[in-house]
Amino acid sequence: MDKTITRSEAWELLGEYTKTPALLKHALAVEAVMKHFARLNGEDEEIWGIVGLLHDLDYEKYPDEHCVKAKEIMEGRGISSFYIRAVCSHGYGICSDIKPESALEKTLFTIDELTGLINAVCLMRPSKSVLDLEVKSVKKKFKDKSFAAGVDREVILKGCEMLGIPLENVIAETIGGMRENAEAIGLKGNL
Repeated sequence: MDKTITRSEAWELLGEYTKTPALLKHALAVEAVMKHFARLNGEDEEIWGIVGLLHDLDYEKYPDEHCVKAKEIMEGRGISSFYIRAVCSHGYGICSDIKPESALEKTLFTIDELTGLINAVCLMRPSKSVLDLEVKSVKKKFKDKSFAAGVDREVILKGCEMLGIPLENVIAETIGGMRENAEAIGLKGNL
């Protein structure tokens, strides 16, 4: 059985495996950015959003088997191989050998780490908000390897290359997507 999954089913599934508020907010941030990029590409927002929501499905419970367990969990639920492939492709070269090929997969690969960097930049700002964040602030922190050192800048750059979109543009659109769900992802700040 190869079934599609609704947004509410995806959220429920994520909640079974993820309890940490920061990881849930990250999933919501990636979902918002994926929906934003879907609109830019004339694609289905719900599908792109669900992939974003589920991308770290297994990360909290199985960090050493990231992407491997997600595949098992999703296959066990009969979820479409389309979603499984897309989710697993974001770990390409790290914990997966599934190379991002579609625009959806390349976007997820690129923006996953970037949303983490942007989140960290926002939390350092006086406003604690993504709503007044500028691209130049993110670029400055992108260059500072000691800031948010866990963020793999090479993955982001490789993703931009895959997409054929300059880093500045990807940052701008990622900020735009995160702004659309600022309150839910904890980045409305004091604005």
